[in-house]
Amino acid sequence: MEENRLKIVFLDRKTIGDDLDLSGFDKLGEVIMYDFSDPGEVPARVKDADVIVLNKTRIDENTIGTAEKLKLVCVTATGTNNLDKDYLAKKGIEWRNVAGYSTETVAQHTFALCFYLLEHLSYYDEYVKSGKYAGDRLFTHFAKNFHELSGKTWGIIGLGAIGHRVAEIAGAFGCEVQYYSTSGKNHDDAIKEVSFEELLKTSDIISIHAPLNDDTLGLIDSDALDLMKETAILLNLGRGPIVKEKDLAEALDEGKIAAAGLDVLSVEPMETGSPFLTLKNKDRLFITPHIAWASIEARVRLMDIIEQQIKDWKKI
Repeated sequence: MEENRLKIVFLDRKTIGDDLDLSGFDKLGEVIMYDFSDPGEVPARVKDADVIVLNKTRIDENTIGTAEKLKLVCVTATGTNNLDKDYLAKKGIEWRNVAGYSTETVAQHTFALCFYLLEHLSYYDEYVKSGKYAGDRLFTHFAKNFHELSGKTWGIIGLGAIGHRVAEIAGAFGCEVQYYSTSGKNHDDAIKEVSFEELLKTSDIISIHAPLNDDTLGLIDSDALDLMKETAILLNLGRGPIVKEKDLAEALDEGKIAAAGLDVLSVEPMETGSPFLTLKNKDRLFITPHIAWASIEARVRLMDIIEQQIKDWKKI
């Protein structure tokens, strides 16, 4: 390998999908890709790496302590909870993450969850495909009433880039938009800011777009759910542990809220003992497997940014 050529190691390439063209990285140096890497496998894999690219793999002294040449760690995500930043600083290893690449697709998926639940689309799809509509006398089936989104109050928890985009779209649909800042740092005079309690009590739709931290861990628990309207829909596009899943399952079964749409769970993939698997009223819950960020456009944008970060670091 030429002296100025990098050795770039992807530790969990599968986490960004198999359908992306990553050939651009080959121009930067020798590229080695592993589908997944258990913690015990990482030390040998990064021993002579200059750059490592990863998503979920834990990076700390145990995993990279023997990496003699490592100078840059690139995370294919916004969150960096898996990085021991103190250790990286001690070793003089730089790190990069990517923000903003998935704003449009997460906002889009927020409304996909909303409309699926709001308009009982699962029920109506099954009604038609089962053949029941073919034998009906009426051209319209009225079994499941639904309401217009226009005129409803949309509450946003977490007013970052995604929260702002959701607020803009909800406003276009005619919603009254309000928000609660979990950090107390994000403010926008153009949007109504309310307390957490007021948001819970007055919102018809509540969407979560906050990061996971001490302020948000377990934020939506039985007490919070008790404050919500019985007709309310809860959407979590933030992080799974923000919602206490057992409390939410009980609230759905007891009819404390109308429905919930989740793209994130406390443990991913879902645990076999998840309270959602034994839910009595399954039609009140819609779960997607952490796909809100994963449109083709968002993932291409993500990896283009990672590639450019390496070029900028190397001054290529």
